[in-house]
Amino acid sequence: MNRIPLLLLLILFSSVTTFGVKPLLVESNVVKPGAARFDQYIQKLQCKKVGVVANHSSMVGNSHLIDTLLSVGIDIKRIFSPEHGFRGDADAGAEVNSGIDPKTMIPVVSLYGKKKKPQPFDLREIDIIIFDLQDVGVRFYTYISTLTYMMEACAENNIPLIVLDRPNPNGFYIDGPVLKKGFESFVGLHPVPVVYALTIGEYGLMVNGEGWLKDSLYCSYSVVPLEGYERHMICKLPIKPSPNLPDWKSVYLYPSLCFFEGTIMSVGRGTDLPFQIFGHPDFYIGSFVFEPRSIPGASLNPPYSGNVCYGQLVSGYADNYENNPAQINLNWLLESYKILSTKHRFFNNYFNTLAGNDELKNQIEKGLSANQIRKNWENDINAYKTIRGKYLIYPDNIK
Repeated sequence: MNRIPLLLLLILFSSVTTFGVKPLLVESNVVKPGAARFDQYIQKLQCKKVGVVANHSSMVGNSHLIDTLLSVGIDIKRIFSPEHGFRGDADAGAEVNSGIDPKTMIPVVSLYGKKKKPQPFDLREIDIIIFDLQDVGVRFYTYISTLTYMMEACAENNIPLIVLDRPNPNGFYIDGPVLKKGFESFVGLHPVPVVYALTIGEYGLMVNGEGWLKDSLYCSYSVVPLEGYERHMICKLPIKPSPNLPDWKSVYLYPSLCFFEGTIMSVGRGTDLPFQIFGHPDFYIGSFVFEPRSIPGASLNPPYSGNVCYGQLVSGYADNYENNPAQINLNWLLESYKILSTKHRFFNNYFNTLAGNDELKNQIEKGLSANQIRKNWENDINAYKTIRGKYLIYPDNIK
C-alpha cells in the first residue's frame, strides 16, 4: 500500500570523499572461491587432524565443505560455528549452543554467545584450522571478529590457520567512520572504516601484519585466493550469508541501513524485505507500509512486532547501483532523525557501538549535512588506505 512519496529520502548526492570504483553486478559462478581450489590446500590437510570454521555458506558447488573434505578422507575433529550457527538459521544476536552435527556426528563448538574465542581444550588434538565463511565487507558483520579470535587462539596454541577466501560483495568502495579506541566490541574490533574493501582473507593478513591480535601475537596464517575475482564486482552470493541478508540487494544496502539498528527505526526484521526497508509506527509520511512479525531468522520478537510501520522501500536504490555514488547513504538516517527526533529519543545505546565513536551521533544532532559528516572521515580513511594497501591480494583501483 502506497502513501505520500518520501522523495527527500531518495536524494542521490555526490561527495568530496568517495573512494570507490564503478561496480559490476555478477553471478556467483563468475568467481571460484578458495574452497573450490582443492589443489591449493588439500595436501596440507592430509594425515592431519583438522578443525573447520564453517557455516551454511561454506559450500563447494552443491556440496558443503565439510562433506567434501570428508569424502576425500580428511580427518575433521571439530567444527566451529559463528553467529547464526552452523546451519545459519539462528537469529542475529541469539546465543548459539555447541553440540553434535547430526549428519556427520562431528562435535560443533559455538563461537557466538558465551564463548567467542576457542579455548585450549576446544583445540586439543587439532593440527590445523580451515576457515571458510562468507563475509559481506562491513565492520558490523561479526565474521571478521570470529576470524580474529580464531587467529588469536591459533597463535596461542601454535596451530596454523588457512583461510579459504570468498568475494567481498561490498568490496568496491571505502567509507564510514574509522573505529576509535575505546569503542571496540564484537561488532568492531579494529580501527577500520565501516566499509573496508578487503576480502576476509586480506582482512586477516591486515590483522596479523598490523599486530592487532592480543599481546601482538602472530598467527601462522595463509590464504587460498579466489580465482576470477575483481574488486569492482558485486557478487550475487549463491547462499544468503545470514537470515536477514536474503539477497544481493540487502547485502548492498546493509552498510547504510545497519546504522538504524542503533535507533528507534525498524530495518524490516520480521518481514520479507529485511535491510530493504526502514520505518517506524510514527513515520507517517513514509511511502511504504509494513508489519513486522515473528518469522524464521527473526523470531526473537522483532522491533514493532504486530504493529504497522510506515517507512520507505529502498530496494529500488539497489537496482540503481550503477548510478549511485560509491558510498554509504547517510541521507536516510539524517532525514529520519529530523522527522522523529522531535517526538522521540531517536538513538539508543547501541548506536555509538555501531559507529565506532561518539562523534557521528553528535554530528547528526547538531544538524550537519552528509557531506560535512563525511568530510570529517577523510583523514582517518586516508590513513586506513595506507595500511590497507600493504595487504592486497587482488588488483586494486580504489582511489
